[in-house]
Amino acid sequence: MRLRVFTARSSAAALAEVRAALGEEAVVLATRRVPGGVEVTAALEAAEPLLIPPEPLPLPERPELARHNIPPAVLARLGHGPLEAALAAGLPFAPLPAGQPILLVGPPGAGKTLTAAKLAARAVQAGAAPLVVTTDGARAGAVEQLAAFTRLLRLTLAVAAQPEALAKALATRAPGQGAILDGFGCDPFDAAQAALLLRLTRAAGAAPVLVLPAGLDAEESAEIARAFHALGARHLVATRLDAARRLGGVLAAAAAGLALSEAGISPHVAGGLLPLDAAGLAARLARPATEARPCA
Repeated sequence: MRLRVFTARSSAAALAEVRAALGEEAVVLATRRVPGGVEVTAALEAAEPLLIPPEPLPLPERPELARHNIPPAVLARLGHGPLEAALAAGLPFAPLPAGQPILLVGPPGAGKTLTAAKLAARAVQAGAAPLVVTTDGARAGAVEQLAAFTRLLRLTLAVAAQPEALAKALATRAPGQGAILDGFGCDPFDAAQAALLLRLTRAAGAAPVLVLPAGLDAEESAEIARAFHALGARHLVATRLDAARRLGGVLAAAAAGLALSEAGISPHVAGGLLPLDAAGLAARLARPATEARPCA
């Protein structure tokens, strides 16, 4: 999906720009008034570029990465030399954004709710008490699951499935209080769901952070990452690193433009999330496959 933002003096003029640039198949996702006119966000379904290039690239020899199913184009970015240094040079790493609400986004079942609980627990341990909001009012048990965690942490949980309700919930924060927003399970290739996600992000003034499980097919991970990048995500929380044996999908998502920020390393709320850096990722990539054993 290709997303573009158009600004003009009137809705009619903005829509004319949309049609001229994207054609009659373009879908309008959102419209809002801005100083000087109207802003229109539109999308066009388009074939994504292949992650694997048509011509083979000269690849570095990295036997420790052979089992991870890393696409050649991503492997080529790592070059030669020590793995930690290659990862730091070839892929983006950055901490989660500070100073604005964090909106956890991603496909259904990615681990957003558990990640929200882990981030909230970390904040409480650091002496802060963030506002926790769930925007997932449709999935059975979603509110109850997060409510159980926030009760244990003695935090306030708000439910706000619509942009207007989300803005009101965030307006109740104390000065300087952080906010962790648990997003709904979003199919970024669905125009209606993408439009709702954009409206929630804007209403909250939030930084969308993609939550994506490790172990997915690398092409699938890259396509999902590109779609959420188009919707504003710039950071990645990779979940299930404790269970996945192949991490090519994580590297492919980062290569699609998302900074590696956090790693889910345990199902436990306390201590189950760690900042992700090149050294930690290199250690997990080089870990022998025999260390990941099935449960008895």
